[in-house]
Amino acid sequence: MAVEKVVATNRKAYRDYSFEEKYEAGIALQGSEVKSLRAGRVNLTDSYAQVRNSEVFLHNMHVSPYEFDTVVRPDPRRIRKLLLHKREIRKLIGKTEERGYALIPLRVYFSGRVAKVELGLGKGKKLFDKRREIADKTAKREMERELKEKMR
Repeated sequence: MAVEKVVATNRKAYRDYSFEEKYEAGIALQGSEVKSLRAGRVNLTDSYAQVRNSEVFLHNMHVSPYEFDTVVRPDPRRIRKLLLHKREIRKLIGKTEERGYALIPLRVYFSGRVAKVELGLGKGKKLFDKRREIADKTAKREMERELKEKMR
């Protein structure tokens, strides 16, 4: 079993979307992008995945150039191909064509020596959903605080 080292997480995604399914995909990287990932120089904010021609591509993921690279540096925001099984891609094609569903990268990590991305198939939350979620968290926190006080 390979050890997972999380490089980056997309915390904004959990606030803006409710996820139904999660998928693990490999990332096709060029040159020194792997070293930049290992250094944690990646930003997932505003990134998304899209299915085109039975292939999945990751858009807007910013991988900063490796500072000690002497060869031609790839574009930090280039479109990267994701590696998924064909049956998973077919399933995603049907789901993403439904209104309101999006493929959002949740985290980037290394599984052993291989860079992976966790994709979430989610629906965008409405403003009232976000407010309800915040209210529920606050209420839960208050209840736990009261219980802790009573236990003293």
